[in-house]
Amino acid sequence: MTGKIDRNTRGVNIISATPFTDNGEVDFNSLDSLIDFFIEKGVNGITILGMMGEADKLTLEERRAVIDRVLGRVKDIQVVVGVSENGLGNLSDLAAYAMNAGAAGVMVAPVKGPAREDRIEAYYHAVCSALGPDVPVVFQDFPLATGLPVSSTLIRRLSDDLPQIVMLKHEDWPGLSKITALRNMEEDGTSERLSILCGNGGLYLPQELARGADGAMTGFAYPEALVQSVDLYHKGDVEQAEDLFDVYLPILRHEQQPGFGLGVRKYILMKRGAISCAATRAPGPKMSAVDIAEVERLMSRTEKRLEEH
Repeated sequence: MTGKIDRNTRGVNIISATPFTDNGEVDFNSLDSLIDFFIEKGVNGITILGMMGEADKLTLEERRAVIDRVLGRVKDIQVVVGVSENGLGNLSDLAAYAMNAGAAGVMVAPVKGPAREDRIEAYYHAVCSALGPDVPVVFQDFPLATGLPVSSTLIRRLSDDLPQIVMLKHEDWPGLSKITALRNMEEDGTSERLSILCGNGGLYLPQELARGADGAMTGFAYPEALVQSVDLYHKGDVEQAEDLFDVYLPILRHEQQPGFGLGVRKYILMKRGAISCAATRAPGPKMSAVDIAEVERLMSRTEKRLEEH
């Protein structure tokens, strides 16, 4: 197992779905094949038990079993574990379990409540105190899901005051200016560098990279698109990176439909052989015959565009 995430971590840390059988049980054989699929596509890391991993629908025992299965299979890439919980005790217990199993860090979103930055700031101080200073933390900034906008100033202050907050999972929308603001705050040398990996399915990845992001921490059923685009960008082939990314934009956009997009992603992963069943755990989206026909047409068009590229 590789080491922990830090302030210089970059590349593509894919957000993993959690596969289920038709009757709603965790499909551990498909979890194995999904992890193998991600590794084959060249990802630098994997994040499990995130929002798109339906972590809130899993029992504590199931989440621990998923952690054990993934960390027992992964050898050479980092695994970040989402541990967001309403209760601080449950959060810290799950984080300790994940780190003891070999996780590279944990991801924490602001807990639900009034949209006050002093409350959010106090919460992260409490979280980091409960975790201890040796557990690297990813600050998950996803206001569209949490309902809690967080300013770049607060993110920077938390990362300065709590050195274990080494990474921002940036998925504010719109939020490109937040990346610029955070990078500008580092220029005078008074603040340490913060790793920034971006979400939102990668919809704005080329622009995010240009603003100073280090890569992506998101889900997409074509992870190689993210990997290759980020690699090309970091090599200085900016136009080639964006040209390649543009090939995938129609199907990426379709997969980013709020709520319903998880069903699309799982269906594509199934069609690509990564998982055996496209089921989400109830309550969750289900694909109609028309939905399936749309996705399959987009998949066919994507393959054709790749051949022409």
